[in-house]
Amino acid sequence: MPRVKGGTVTRKRRKKVIKLAKGYYGAKHILFKVANQQVMKSGNYAFRDRRQKKRDFRKLWITRINAAARINGLSYSRLMHGLKLAGIEVNRKMLADLAVADEQAFAQLATAAKQQLDK
Repeated sequence: MPRVKGGTVTRKRRKKVIKLAKGYYGAKHILFKVANQQVMKSGNYAFRDRRQKKRDFRKLWITRINAAARINGLSYSRLMHGLKLAGIEVNRKMLADLAVADEQAFAQLATAAKQQLDK
């Protein structure tokens, strides 16, 4: 059986992995074996964190809404319940943006939620 060297294919594959490992610390951007392990691990982290980013942002928005709600004399859960009773459908991302950028508009929403809770 003839010997198969596969030099060009192997080199191309290794160069691709080394290129993906650009910027990694130490041997992880130079040596193929170590770089390959790190590129695979990095891919796992990227896959996981694309989903985790959504959770992290939702937590951040809820924290910001809660802080602004407490300034207006409500807890987060009572604010959200009051808004639902008032028929105001604003998502958490927009509420958090209002809490940071436009306190007066957020205060108006909070008073609308308070009025519905008092009924």
